[in-house]
Amino acid sequence: MVGVSAYLIGLFNAGMELNEKGYYFAVLVFGLYAAVSLQKAVRDKDEDIPVSGIYYGLSWFAVIVAISLMAIGLYNAGSIILSEKGFYGMSFVLSLFAAITIQKNIRDTQVARDRD
Repeated sequence: MVGVSAYLIGLFNAGMELNEKGYYFAVLVFGLYAAVSLQKAVRDKDEDIPVSGIYYGLSWFAVIVAISLMAIGLYNAGSIILSEKGFYGMSFVLSLFAAITIQKNIRDTQVARDRD
């Protein structure tokens, strides 16, 4: 929540055009979904739960695309200063990491409840 909240507050207060804000918001949502999907695919594969090769590959591809879109967008953003670029980059990465961690903890909790 901290990474996503900081990212969204920064985006709301940013002095950029609305279409730029929409781009960065869409990349965040896409990145969060891709990270959770990848975490699930990797964990399912590790636990010998069947995962198709296409889904596994698409999960990796989606994460790589999301990170690439963020990096390319920040690199080419002429309307924001370097410190803002760093802020968006770090809060994006923090948000992806947090989404993976939360997904893992939820799944661990469910497995523990099922064992009881």
